Amino acid sequence: LARAFTRLGPTYVKLGQFLATRPDLVGMANARELESLQDRMPSFDQAVSVKSIEETLGKRVGEVYAELGPPVAAASVAQVHQGRIDGKDGMVAVKVLRPGVRERFATDIGAMLFAARLAERTAPEARRLRPVDSIRDFERAVAMETDLRLEASALSELAENSRKDTDFRVPKIDWERTGREVLTTEWIDGIPIANHA
Repeated sequence: LARAFTRLGPTYVKLGQFLATRPDLVGMANARELESLQDRMPSFDQAVSVKSIEETLGKRVGEVYAELGPPVAAASVAQVHQGRIDGKDGMVAVKVLRPGVRERFATDIGAMLFAARLAERTAPEARRLRPVDSIRDFERAVAMETDLRLEASALSELAENSRKDTDFRVPKIDWERTGREVLTTEWIDGIPIANHA
């Protein structure tokens, strides 16, 4: 099931990620299998990340980062590299959008809207589920996820809202190294929430 969603592309991977959180809809076994879509997607080539960083930030990678390592995590929309700005500032997380992801989402969402409209027209029982409205909500969420400046703003707001909570850390945004397709933040080591032990 996870392989099928992966072959269909990033939009369907996002759908699979949502379904992974809903074992009540897809069953526990399917939800567990779909969890692999959350952060274990195949990475794209380092050269593609370098090109995207240079186009987004308008500088050569060597001018922006002292080091840029290989991808450490890849998901449906972007992948993350560990980098270093310089010895003083330490390690950073560099998130880079997948190439062509916005265009692919637009195409897939168009197909989903067509199917949702058809369902609402031809299946009266489907109208109560409001499939067109659901796809529009999904479309808005995807638009926010494919502009990393919006993610940076949300992180900044979260940091401000939780600044008095000493048990909660939000990585600092490096605004000089952040743009639509690149997000650079402080590197924070952590433990995946699924690692209960």
